[in-house]
Amino acid sequence: MTFVLPLLLGYLLGSVPFGLVMTKAAGLGDIRDIGSGNIGATNVLRTGRRDLALATLLLDGGKGAIAVAIAYLAGWRPELAGAAAFLGHCFPVWLGFKGGKGVATFMGTLFALHWPAGVFAGAAWLVVARVSRYSSLAALVAASASPFVFFAMGKVAFAFAALFMTALILIRHRTNIVRLLAGAEPKIGAGKKEIDKTGAANANA
Repeated sequence: MTFVLPLLLGYLLGSVPFGLVMTKAAGLGDIRDIGSGNIGATNVLRTGRRDLALATLLLDGGKGAIAVAIAYLAGWRPELAGAAAFLGHCFPVWLGFKGGKGVATFMGTLFALHWPAGVFAGAAWLVVARVSRYSSLAALVAASASPFVFFAMGKVAFAFAALFMTALILIRHRTNIVRLLAGAEPKIGAGKKEIDKTGAANANA
């Protein structure tokens, strides 16, 4: 049960689509019909509601952190709970398995598993985002570095969980990667016209 329960708990927590729930409650309609169609904080921001975007970011990150914290307290495998929460966000059962890209949930999971690794990933995101002005690139670099950070810290089980999440992040960012290689990915702060030209932009959460 130390394997089954954290997987079940994590997945169900991760499946809660906070971005969708809050935008509908605020009378903004279905977030999936706006911008990139993503349910995460980046797309919520396109509604013009920064407060809802921030709340979505914190809640999506909190899903992974809470799942890990409960697993720690219950004596379960925390890395399984965190990875399952991430999986639930990406493929929520309530939305026909069509969810977000998982970056916020990934970061919340890292901080809860081992906060130094979370700090490293967060710093990597900030540096790359600051230099390149590409949110998607920052997410890809931060995620790709995390398994190596865990291995270096001697957290082998956590490293494999991070490797699983990183692989999914890369897969779910494949359109962003194509645009980055083509020089067509909108930068942070891009206007609506630029986003419309390139389609769904920077949908990382």
